[in-house]
Amino acid sequence: MAQYKVVEKFVSINGEGILAGQLAVFIRFQGCNLSCSFCDTAWANKDDAEFTFMTEQQIKDYIKETGVKNVTLTGGEPLLVPDILQLLQLLATDQFLHIEIETNGSIELNTFADISNPPAFTMDYKLPGSLMEDKMLVSNLTLLTKKDTVKFVVGNKEDLNRAKEVIIAYDLTTRCHIYISPVFGKINLEEIVDYLIQNCLNGVTMQLQMHKVIWNPNKRGV
Repeated sequence: MAQYKVVEKFVSINGEGILAGQLAVFIRFQGCNLSCSFCDTAWANKDDAEFTFMTEQQIKDYIKETGVKNVTLTGGEPLLVPDILQLLQLLATDQFLHIEIETNGSIELNTFADISNPPAFTMDYKLPGSLMEDKMLVSNLTLLTKKDTVKFVVGNKEDLNRAKEVIIAYDLTTRCHIYISPVFGKINLEEIVDYLIQNCLNGVTMQLQMHKVIWNPNKRGV
């Protein structure tokens, strides 16, 4: 069996997305290929981040022991993890589980399209304020379906304008779920609401990161 570098595993609520507020099991993997200006899990991206080796069967066993249906694979960047496809194929055999993968938008999704019970993708589109927009694979936007999500993390008006451009250019409101989320403490929340109103952005959901409201924004394992 493969060995996966797991830096965190815990049960909490989903802090964002279509299942926000629902219980979820989180499996966080080490390592990422991007370095976003607002990253709140940069500690997990470092080569020296502490981790525990777990096999795919051990990960599934842990998930099943919790009794929680929703599973979020995150990082770092989980799609960069060696043998991640092997883990996804194992988890896909359990019809009880709802598997979601949080991915940063720079990894080709085609590789994962042929899984018999494919996961739901929550894909970031990195805006100018992230300093990572040039790493985005826009071809991924055409692969998303109704079960998938695109998340735009905005820190200023330029980010909002760019998010609007991408939403329109790829007709995302008819393709998948769309969320706009503030960089925590960086942008006035009213500005986002006003922007949605002024631009009549139907089908776009503003979200707050619930876990940062409930707990200390820097708290891990929530």
